[in-house]
Amino acid sequence: MDITLMVNGVSRAVTVDPRMSLLDLLRERLALIGAKKGCDHGQCGACTVLIDGRRANSCLALAVAMDGREITTVEGLGHEDELHPLQTAFMEHDAFQCGYCTPGQLCSAAGMLGEPGPSAITGDMAADPDLTPEEIRERMSGNLCRCGAYVNIVSAIAEVAP
Repeated sequence: MDITLMVNGVSRAVTVDPRMSLLDLLRERLALIGAKKGCDHGQCGACTVLIDGRRANSCLALAVAMDGREITTVEGLGHEDELHPLQTAFMEHDAFQCGYCTPGQLCSAAGMLGEPGPSAITGDMAADPDLTPEEIRERMSGNLCRCGAYVNIVSAIAEVAP
């Protein structure tokens, strides 16, 4: 099937098998290898990208369903000469060890910062709470880090949070 999607600000027309995941399209066909194949079941978050500004597990999204959508990968968050504030904060806070989960963590954090409203731990469900370390941990709970860099990841996100 022929689809056209906007990837990191560039329109891309591709022919895809209807069974192909967005993750496989990004990595195998578009050579954007930032998003990682971790569990391939949507449980680890290593493949997190932004779809129309909202975070999503690209291993669970069918490429054919992305026709006309805007996809942002870690490669599109910032540029070598001008990093995204989260990328800078992750470096300053040493928020990665092996780096495997880092692209997914960055995309998830970027999406999370734009998601208002309560989380599962918010006391007042009508509130838009401050992004305390507890709120950040809850909102980032779908992204796993095998190395255990969570403390530094939370502090890096907290530095950038409004």
